Amino acid sequence: MTAVIENTVAELDVRRVAGRIGAEIHGLDLTAELDDPTIAAIRRAVLTHRVVFFRGPDLGHQAHVAFGRRFGELTRRAGKKHGVHPEGFPEILTVDPKADVERYGADFEEHYRRKWVSPLAGWHSDLTQMVNPPALSILRAETTPPFGGDTQWTNTVDAYEGLAAPLRALVDTLHAEHAFFTGVHLRHSDERDREILRLYCDQPEAAVHPVVRVHPETGEKALFVSPGSTTRIIGFTEVESRHLLELLYQHMTSAEYTVRFRWEPGSIAMWDNRSTCHFAPTDFAHLPDTDRRMHRVTVLGDSPLGPDGFRSELVSGEPMRAW
Repeated sequence: MTAVIENTVAELDVRRVAGRIGAEIHGLDLTAELDDPTIAAIRRAVLTHRVVFFRGPDLGHQAHVAFGRRFGELTRRAGKKHGVHPEGFPEILTVDPKADVERYGADFEEHYRRKWVSPLAGWHSDLTQMVNPPALSILRAETTPPFGGDTQWTNTVDAYEGLAAPLRALVDTLHAEHAFFTGVHLRHSDERDREILRLYCDQPEAAVHPVVRVHPETGEKALFVSPGSTTRIIGFTEVESRHLLELLYQHMTSAEYTVRFRWEPGSIAMWDNRSTCHFAPTDFAHLPDTDRRMHRVTVLGDSPLGPDGFRSELVSGEPMRAW
């Protein structure tokens, strides 16, 4: 019989890394089996700091999945799987530009090098086109470039609180449509990008969410829009919707609300999708022979609830389900 070594930590060594968001957790061996109090302490750290980072040896796929399951059921996309995953681990989404080129063709590489024309378009919260987006995401670095490829996160609770009171009162009552990769970036992309994104999004998924969501665990209010997926505010004209969303995007991605993380092989970032947006890097795609391979699991979430009592509604597709 193999002995199970539990990693028990009475108090986590949590070190803040930015003024409003982000902390590194030190002295924790994620390859060992963690006891329930330690898992609860990690969850509290995520709720407090929005995103936490771990440094250490690569967990590997099996331990990554097992760690994710300690925080809830892992998500499964309804219908055809979008993206690629390691063989035998369908719970994991692999983020690898070179794999995308192999899957979608050489044009995708050109698309990735140009990426988004709008500097805000890459900001997003994971899978908000689903009526029940993931609660938590756990991203693991397998291969990283020697420089570049950092990821940024923004604190959407503090961003909401930073709005003027009359604007907070307005957005508390609004609802917006979210769809997969059809937000700001499609408005600013050319036809080559549009065609590739249509291929990438071969099963339309859309939902209407409150513009402000009430966090189900903390009761905090957070902005719940993002340039990467929010298409329009319900009941507004196209011009009104565009201008209000641009105002919110500019505000919520202000540097004061953000943190930037430098990846190393084996690094892990774990964040709360209900109180953050994040930005995928675009500064390494032009570099020759550069690999960046990441793996992500997401924890099943609920349908967002707004301050006005509105619960998110499905427009097309199916709800996310658990493995």
